[in-house]
Amino acid sequence: MSRFLNPETMPKPASNYVQLVEITGPGRRLIISGQIGVTPDGQLREGYRAQAEQAWMNALAGLEAGGMGITDIVAIRVYDVAPGDVVAYREIRDQMLQGHAPAATYVMVAGLAHPDFLTEIEIEAFSAI
Repeated sequence: MSRFLNPETMPKPASNYVQLVEITGPGRRLIISGQIGVTPDGQLREGYRAQAEQAWMNALAGLEAGGMGITDIVAIRVYDVAPGDVVAYREIRDQMLQGHAPAATYVMVAGLAHPDFLTEIEIEAFSAI
């Protein structure tokens, strides 16, 4: 079972995420490797928004393949190379998560595995048995 919390003793989140996720009881943990803006047939999408949307679609496809849903996501980690895209990232994340707010980390990095990659999204999920 997962419990999502924003304790009064911690700063309020800057957007739609929580400060803590508590996981208890038996269950299944799914970790989805960092997903990039490449389509299943290997085409790199062009531009930040297109890459971010595709990375999210890839991550959610992995979630589905693992037999889990959006509300099973307990943590997301995002690595971006494009300064100033945090607003776009938050809009896309909120659309993809449909109101679900897991723990989240957003990191600006100097580069990813290829110079044309603009974002990478990693997801961790938990489902009670």
